[in-house]
Formats: sequence, structure tokens, C-alpha cells
Amino acid sequence: MKAQVQTTEGLQRKLNVEIAQDVVKSAFEKVYQDIQRQVEIKGFRKGKAPLATIKTMYKDRVQGDVAQDLIQKHYPVALQDQKVDPISYPEFEFEDPSESKDFKFSAIFDVRPEVKVKKWEGLEVEKEKLVNDPTKVEQVINNIRNSRVNYVDVLETRPAQMGDVALIDFEGFVDGKALENGAGKDHNLELGSKQFIDGYEEGIVGMKVGDTKTIDLKFPTPYHAKELEGKPVSFKVTLKGLKKKDLPEFNDEMLKVVGINQTVEEFKKTIQQDTETQEKKRIEDAFKNRLLKKLVEANPVDVPASLLKDQKAALIEDFKKRMTEQGMQQAEFEDYVQKWDSDFAKTAGEMIQSSFLIDKLAQEHNLGCTQEDLDKRFAEFAQQTNIEIERIKEWYNKPEQLSRLTYMITEEKVIKMITDKAKVKEVDAKDLKEEAN
Repeated sequence: MKAQVQTTEGLQRKLNVEIAQDVVKSAFEKVYQDIQRQVEIKGFRKGKAPLATIKTMYKDRVQGDVAQDLIQKHYPVALQDQKVDPISYPEFEFEDPSESKDFKFSAIFDVRPEVKVKKWEGLEVEKEKLVNDPTKVEQVINNIRNSRVNYVDVLETRPAQMGDVALIDFEGFVDGKALENGAGKDHNLELGSKQFIDGYEEGIVGMKVGDTKTIDLKFPTPYHAKELEGKPVSFKVTLKGLKKKDLPEFNDEMLKVVGINQTVEEFKKTIQQDTETQEKKRIEDAFKNRLLKKLVEANPVDVPASLLKDQKAALIEDFKKRMTEQGMQQAEFEDYVQKWDSDFAKTAGEMIQSSFLIDKLAQEHNLGCTQEDLDKRFAEFAQQTNIEIERIKEWYNKPEQLSRLTYMITEEKVIKMITDKAKVKEVDAKDLKEEAN
């Protein structure tokens, strides 16, 4: 066997392998003999058909089997011989093998970049100050009150206002023609809920029961119906009735009704603690992202093209899932991805570079995940979830899950080391110089 490595582009390598004709011929003979033992051919007892007959009947199939067999056996040997360590799955190139000549194949793959950490101490990073926001507690309370809201008729003579529920008939017109699916009768619309396009609900504010009004607007860009993007539209609206919210008092009794066995004061304290925990996590996650960006800026690493492609695709798929859950249409998603393509690529590249740097720092400072670390984390998970520790260990016995947890623990150790040596400046949210992705 002969092997040679070419540098094609960046971190991409092409491993060329040549296997001698006598080895190829032996591989053919072995496959033919395996087939001869297994197949039944009319006129011959099982296993007794002549090899010449087998070769005539199974030539095409055998070529594929021989190629696969030769590559599987010689590819890892060639890697070891040339001292290369692929970081991506290889793409193989070859022609159909023949018994009468050498077999050549090529494997194209990316290799791990050389990683040198020149600076990790003294990184200057901003961190958002934790601010106690009492409105968050009020938001939760209002959500609970709204879940038990009653709507009562507006008895006084007054115009519609934000927060009212308007009973309306409406018709929409584009280019003088009725808008498809743009009409409704006895439709309840909470003013301020943003159910309709911008300006629609604001146009009803100020109307009195019995009024009819034409509201002239434009469809937004982008819009889920492409043919309507940016087009003028007129809505003829008749206000038939008004209701207003009658919010119940927030007290201990209401909490019991919604299944919360706490007093109002206890509940407020719980919400405050939960909100503070969530805020701390958000701030820590954003700080970690800024810290890793600074680490990457100070220690740029070459990014394998195959990893960049996969990581970018994963980011886009995750974004699609989240946005679909929030109601984003396919057309809007495609427009967004196209517009922010370079940002997805940049973020993916930073993530890959930071993972290389974390691995390198973990090696240099002996910060890898140990069995003791795993056992401690399993115990924490068991306490937090009330799930038996053996079941948790069983879950993390899967290679993919264990790999993720191992990296997460290693990353936490490295992040702590860098943070302890960093120059961290706490600033108000509005004064942050950049937003972490």
C-alpha cells in the first residue's frame, strides 16, 4: 500500500491511497468464494457452482463489495501511516476496482487546526449589573388576574379605548376588490392585542358604538402573504358593542383558586426569587458569550469548513424551531435567514473556535471532566429533579448525552479559570457596548 496526503484548501486534506494488484485480486477471490458458498444456481448444488459462472453473474455486485472492503481495511492504516487525524467524516473518490490492476482511492476530509492560546488572562469583559425589577412581579400577578378576567358591557357613553374588547363587523379591500378572508361579523377584538396589522386597532380607538369608519393602512413588509407585502388596504369597520375588563382582586383566595397554596406575600417573595434566579442565569449566559468572544478575538483559530457548515445548519434549524413556535411563517423565516446569513456563519465560527480553545486550555491546565465531577453532577440532578440517581446515570450512559455533559463540565471549569483572571466591568444594561448573541 502507498499513501500520500495533499493539502487542498485551508484545513482540508486529500489522502491518496494505492493498493497493489495482488491484494486487489485476493480481495476479489475472497468475495467470489463467499458468494459461491452461499448462492444456489440452477444446475449446481449449493456451493458447487464454478467460480467462472459466479464471476459472470455477480461481477457488478462484487466490484462494490471489493471497493468497500479495501477502503475499510486500508483507510485507517493509511491515516496512521501518514499521521493525520480527520475531524470530519471523509468523502471517498474511486473508480470500480479490477482484478488486473492496482486499486486507487482518495479520501477528502478536514483536520483539526493547530491551537495556540496566546492570551487568556486579563481579558476585559463587560457584565450586566443585576437590577431588581419589581414590575416583573406585577406582570406575573397581572397574568394571573387576567386568567380569571370577566368582560362586562361598557354602559356609559364613551369612545373605544385601548384595553376594551370591541365587537365589530369589518370588510377589507385591496385595489378596490374585496380582500380574500378579509371580512368578519361579530368579531371580538381586544384593542392593544396586536391581532391585526399595525394601525388597525388604533383606528378603532375613538369610535363610538354604532359608528362606521374606513381605516386606510398598508400591509407590512415582510408579510406571510407575499402578494400583499406593502400594499395599501382599506378596512370598513362598524363598532357594534364595547366590553371592558373586570379584573378580580388579587388575594389569598384567588391564589387557592388557581392552585397556589401560599399567601400573597409568600407568593410575591417566591416570584421575586424565581425572577432573580432567571435574571442571574440570563446575565451569566450573556457574560459567558462575551467572554468567549473576547477569548476568540485574542486567539483566532482556523475553522474547518465541514464543521462550520454543520454548526451553521444546526443554528438555523434551532432558530427555525423557536420562531415556528412563535408563529413565524416559512416565507418570513427564509427571508430572515437569507438576510442574516453572514451572522449565522460568524456565530457558528465563533462557537467552533471557542470549543477548540476550551479543549486546549483544559488540557494545558488539567481541567478536564473527571468521574468525581460526573458523580457530583448526577447527585445534583437527582436532588433537583427527585429522580433516582441510577435512572440519571442510565440516561447519561448514552455516548451522546455523556459527551455533552462532559464538555459542559469542562467548559464550566475553563470559564471559571478565565473569569477569575479577567478584568470584569459591571455596567447597566443600557450601557453595554455590545449584545451577546
